[in-house]
Amino acid sequence: MFSRTATMRSTNVFYNSISRLKQELDSADAVVIGAGSGLSTSAGFTYTGERFQKYFRDFIARYGFQDMYSGGFYPFDTLEEHWTYWSRYIYINRYMDAPKPVYRNLYDLVTDKDYFVLTTNVDHCFQKAGFDKQRLFYTQGDYGLFQCSVPYHKETYDNAESIRKMIESQGYVIAENGEINLPEGIVPKMEVPAELIPHCSKCGKPMSMNLRADDTFVEDEGWHAAARRYDDFLRRHEGEHILFLELGVGGNTPGIIKYPFWQMTYQNPEAVYACMNYREAYAPREIGERSICIDGDIGDVLKQV
Repeated sequence: MFSRTATMRSTNVFYNSISRLKQELDSADAVVIGAGSGLSTSAGFTYTGERFQKYFRDFIARYGFQDMYSGGFYPFDTLEEHWTYWSRYIYINRYMDAPKPVYRNLYDLVTDKDYFVLTTNVDHCFQKAGFDKQRLFYTQGDYGLFQCSVPYHKETYDNAESIRKMIESQGYVIAENGEINLPEGIVPKMEVPAELIPHCSKCGKPMSMNLRADDTFVEDEGWHAAARRYDDFLRRHEGEHILFLELGVGGNTPGIIKYPFWQMTYQNPEAVYACMNYREAYAPREIGERSICIDGDIGDVLKQV
């Protein structure tokens, strides 16, 4: 229903957009935050560059991986090596704090508002920043959860202790602040012990991550409860002055956040759509007058708001 012509915001009106966003945050009856990977990138959870080199130098040397994400799809010969890679991946992106306080700054902006968060991120940054768990809907899973790889049952399992043991088995030392480091002269092992490989307690099959990668993704009771709370929130504020605040959402899964936000803004004359994203801040012409599009680093923008 929306035209292909987008309403773009020039950098010449950047500060006017900041001012308008402040006003909308102050006056909105409710704020619905839609968060994509760009928000975590702004917080320092990058999957390439120095961070990737620091924790995966051995895998880069052996397999030529270009980034953390694509390495996660590599068909390792053994589960021992598979879980070596994935335990590091999970630990640094779920159990370590983000390098920058972007999520905390966002929390400070909405903590006194009636808010709800819909996110495709799986790194738990919202809860670590203080957001109320009852106001969060992680649609795509959680790095902190295992599920059976052959999910005949719809259950998920906390993996914190299991991941910690795998990390330590590779030679890493976990500091009090959660950071992991290798003692001087230690080369990390590239295979965790077989006894640490997680298996389903019900059927004995290997565990996998609770991430929406294919049709085996488990939507457990917690997932469905969060979905119901999100629906209830939208119904409760139907027709009110709602700010749909989209942060770092790209084009990979627009049907989860972006398109619904456009649709709900279009249908509610009192709603306002705001989009923050680096080089991808735009809105359809049909809601252009009720849109605030800010092209820039989300962390920098939130500081000015």
